[in-house]
Order: sequence, then structure tokens, then C-alpha cells
Amino acid sequence: MTNLNTTREALIVEAIGEAGRLIRQVEALAPALDESRQKFAQAHSGLAGQLAAFEAQVLALSEKAKVQTARHILACVDEATRTGVEAQAKAMAKAATQLFDSRVDPRIEQLARVISHQVDRLGHPWERWLTHAATALVSSVLTLAMVAHLWPR
Repeated sequence: MTNLNTTREALIVEAIGEAGRLIRQVEALAPALDESRQKFAQAHSGLAGQLAAFEAQVLALSEKAKVQTARHILACVDEATRTGVEAQAKAMAKAATQLFDSRVDPRIEQLARVISHQVDRLGHPWERWLTHAATALVSSVLTLAMVAHLWPR
């Protein structure tokens, strides 16, 4: 039986030796774990700083994008407005020309017939006076028509 006790005691001594060695290894790991924890904390604070800088850059970039988008929209609106004003001015000029042609030209022709008839009726002594009066009248009407035609511009 002594042999069994010695074997048991030998196993116990061996287990105690292994436990002591494990304890020494765990104690040796403690400073390494502490150092790793400190490095992890430093890395965390560094990443937090980088994240704050990144967020600031993203905000600045988005603000710049908003400003550029607003400028682009304003440029497009200005261009559309300018194009619309030009189209409207052309349409108004065309309408004024058509109005002039439809209203003033027939009246000038009618006025010319009336003046011609009056010249024929009065005879030769007044022919000169009537020619000058008709010329002045036609000039006045044409000037009035041109002013009315060019006034909207």
C-alpha cells in the first residue's frame, strides 16, 4: 500500500508543481494584459479623435455640396428667367408688328385716298399745299406708328 500512497503523493506533488507553474505564468501575463489594456485605451481615444475630425470633414463637405447645389439651382433659374423674358419680348414685338400692320397700314391707305381725292377736287392752286400737308400728316402718322411700335421695347 505504501506504493500506492507514494504514487498518490507523487501525483499530488506533480499537480502542485503544475499549479505553481500556472500561477507564475498567470502572474507574468498580468503586466502584459495591463499594457494591452492601456494600448487599447490609447487606440480608443485616438480613434475617437479621428472620428470627430472625420465627422467635421463630412459636415463641411455636405455644407459645400449644399452651397454648390443652391448656386446651380439659382443659375438654372436665372437662365430660365432670361430665356423667358427674351421669348416674351420677341412675342410682344411680333404682336406689335402685326397690330401695326393690321391697324395702321389700312388707315394710311385710306388717308392717302382721301388726300388724293381732296387734291383732285381743289385743283392746282392748292396742290402744293395739300402735298405738303399730306406729307406732314403721313410722316406724323408713321412717326406715331413707329413710336407705338418701338415703345414696348
